[in-house]
Amino acid sequence: MPKVLIAAPVHAVLIAALEKAGYACVFALDITQEEALATVAQYEGIITSTRLHINKKLLDHAAQLKFIGRMGSGMEIIDMPYAAQKGVVCVSSPEGNANAVAEHALGMLLGLSKQIVKSNNELHQGIWEREANRGFELAGKTIAIIGFGHTGSALAYKLSVFNMTILAYDTNPVIRYPDYVKAQENMQHIYEVADIISYHVPASDENRHLFNEQVVGNFQKPIVLMNTSRGNVVDPEAVAIGLKKGKISQACFDVWEIEPLSKMNEHQKTLFNSLLADDRVLITPHIAGYSQEALYKMSLVLAQKLKFL
Repeated sequence: MPKVLIAAPVHAVLIAALEKAGYACVFALDITQEEALATVAQYEGIITSTRLHINKKLLDHAAQLKFIGRMGSGMEIIDMPYAAQKGVVCVSSPEGNANAVAEHALGMLLGLSKQIVKSNNELHQGIWEREANRGFELAGKTIAIIGFGHTGSALAYKLSVFNMTILAYDTNPVIRYPDYVKAQENMQHIYEVADIISYHVPASDENRHLFNEQVVGNFQKPIVLMNTSRGNVVDPEAVAIGLKKGKISQACFDVWEIEPLSKMNEHQKTLFNSLLADDRVLITPHIAGYSQEALYKMSLVLAQKLKFL
């Protein structure tokens, strides 16, 4: 019986579809890259998230491999041209967790704008403070959404009822924007008017440190910075500088350049901890797409795209 390596949490709907198609599912959620290299030759399929890097070396070891299913978005973990050269079908499921990420981004924005987390933490210390926790309303503010794919468009839809001005910038020329979004040809107007900027772009060489110290200096007024896309899109050093200079008023992140904490060097840990201790910063451990519903939807999408349903 042909086998599929399951290297990520998946819903039973995908397992059932694979088994119905005649595959035996081998679960190895904690598999290392080295272990995968040693065993991948026996698999016709791989289901993964971010644990494995399906690079040229791994693909060369995968003599029987026919398909790769990526739970979520971000195909940068796969050497797509080389996989295509070998005839390996590669699919992802960004539409499966887009709503979860958008809800999380909205929750973080509301948590910051209303001082919800800060005031709650103070209450745990016996501090009842009202004036210092006066928040601001989203109505009337201008948000710039950078990257208008599945998650960026999902966030825009949710914000469309907040009486905000929603700007969007994406390098993809074929994107169709809804009436409540004002598409931008470049970043100039965003630098001039944005109150909030939210990143929803893939990891790539071009997008590494897309938000950097130079970009911080381009904004005409203090901004709220949001990143729920990929950690290396935002330069953490630029965040620290922006907060110090007052160019960034608040910031929230679900992703970080180096994840998890155990992989950070001492300087990176020091910087991370200093930002984490700042009341103006809210950070979560890459959980935006981790809803129960998203697990089902991503699994279902993979089963459908791989034509097992």
